[in-house]
Amino acid sequence: MLVAVLLIYIAVVFAAGRWGVKTDADAFFRAGGRARWTMVGFGMIGASISGVSLLSVPAMVRESGWSYLQLCVGFVPGYLIVAFVLLPLYYRLRLVSIYSYLGLRFGRQAERTGAFFFFISKTVGAAARLMAVCLVFETVFGWDFRLTAALVVASVFLYTLRGGIAALVRTDCLQTACLLAAVGALIVAAAAALRLNAAEAAEYVARSPMSDLFAPRTPEAAVDAGRCVRQVLSGAFIVVVMTGLDQDMMQKNLACRTLSEARREMCLYGLAFVPVNALLLALGVLLWGVCSAQSLVPPAAADALVPFVAGGGHLGRAAELAFALGVSAAALSSADSALTSLTTTCCLNFFGGRLPECRRHFLHALSALALLAAMLLLHAVSSRSLLDLIYTLCGYTYGPLLGLFALGLFTRLRPPGAAVAPVAVASVTLSYALGRAFSLGYELLLLNGALTFALLAFFALCNGRKTPAPHDKRFA
Repeated sequence: MLVAVLLIYIAVVFAAGRWGVKTDADAFFRAGGRARWTMVGFGMIGASISGVSLLSVPAMVRESGWSYLQLCVGFVPGYLIVAFVLLPLYYRLRLVSIYSYLGLRFGRQAERTGAFFFFISKTVGAAARLMAVCLVFETVFGWDFRLTAALVVASVFLYTLRGGIAALVRTDCLQTACLLAAVGALIVAAAAALRLNAAEAAEYVARSPMSDLFAPRTPEAAVDAGRCVRQVLSGAFIVVVMTGLDQDMMQKNLACRTLSEARREMCLYGLAFVPVNALLLALGVLLWGVCSAQSLVPPAAADALVPFVAGGGHLGRAAELAFALGVSAAALSSADSALTSLTTTCCLNFFGGRLPECRRHFLHALSALALLAAMLLLHAVSSRSLLDLIYTLCGYTYGPLLGLFALGLFTRLRPPGAAVAPVAVASVTLSYALGRAFSLGYELLLLNGALTFALLAFFALCNGRKTPAPHDKRFA
């Protein structure tokens, strides 16, 4: 039954991505610049939440309460910064790949350096999200991990091969709807298992010690105000780099017809982040309550709560199907756009132009193989929470992008092209060493970006180089 439902779902997604979609280069890279902002914004909710959040966020409430919501609150000003600072620049320069900005501002070497760090980060992040789905099907349903991984990547590859962004605008809407419906179905099923109606379930969540917004509290103070501020600031900067400096997230935004529409859809899904994650946290409280009421002991592994309770049949067969569809939809939604953006970066930033269709397909296949290889490697070496792993890697791989874009946006300095790549690598190395020495968390992103900015500014000042005059009006 489960296999049949999932196969039907994949067939529907495939049809939505292929039927009536133009297959030329302009459709692949930017949907012809005519994507509806409502569809893009709604679809971006699923792409941003991902299957990893569906697994990790509910599980974390026992240890850290609702403190993750502090990070989500920080996401909101982050989305506003992207909407009103970065989007106008990208639209003014008529960019398809945002790393072309680095080429215009600093030269070809900076463009390739930025694209390289994006390629590494997005490949690992998308692999972690897809791995979450494959692990669920392996541990809960007994499917072979390697075979499942190959089938999932092949499915994503096939329905994104020709349509690109034009196909994703449709499929992301479908997959976001499935994700939100699955979360709602699981909340209803968990409340029913606890014999609670809607009002009683809301009261149960509100009164639970696991719903503490400021957990864990320190012995010295009821609320660690400094930690809250750091969480909010980290959330804002995570959005700026993981959305505003990320080709995957921005490519669909740049497919809207006008800047005004792109801003609207950015605000739409940016504001949706807090309530959607609040639902995931509430689901976690209810699922831990089900474990307590039914004397269930979930596996000790990170992210095991939702697969164990919902996928293990403890909430009923309907909830099991809803969970499988939800986690599949969320993971595919983030993976398909990642694969398309990786291909775009290869075509435009590494090879310098819109290549013939056969070469684009070849690069698309290579990106899919890189995604599969990264997934298998992560499966072999990682035992951490996937959400924590993604945000930690973000601090290392997006830090140089943050520093490069900040130098370009807020100064007129222009470092020598040969210095950009070594500085980026040195900043990552120094950040890693300092992070280990001082036990830094998500603040690594700010440290890494600041080091990149400072070192590049130093080299630029030593060489006395500023942006040539022809660029000034374009970047003003």
